Amino acid sequence: MKSLLLLPVIIAISTAALAEPTCNAPKDKWMKQADFKHSMEVQGYKIKTLKVTNGCYEVYGHDKSGKRVEISFDPVTGSPAK
Repeated sequence: MKSLLLLPVIIAISTAALAEPTCNAPKDKWMKQADFKHSMEVQGYKIKTLKVTNGCYEVYGHDKSGKRVEISFDPVTGSPAK
């Protein structure tokens, strides 16, 4: 009975984990945060927060049209993480 009650919780946790992109590159290959941030600003992003989540650079801010964004990027290439 207890396992049936926990099943929805387990499914919710595993679904959330799958939704988050993960980057696996070694840190010595990463673009410096300052360089990455500059390249994003050149593309028109206004970055409010830049942090590392699951090995990816995660950007919170606005795109060039002013739309709010939360995007994960590969820290080596600077491309959106999958």
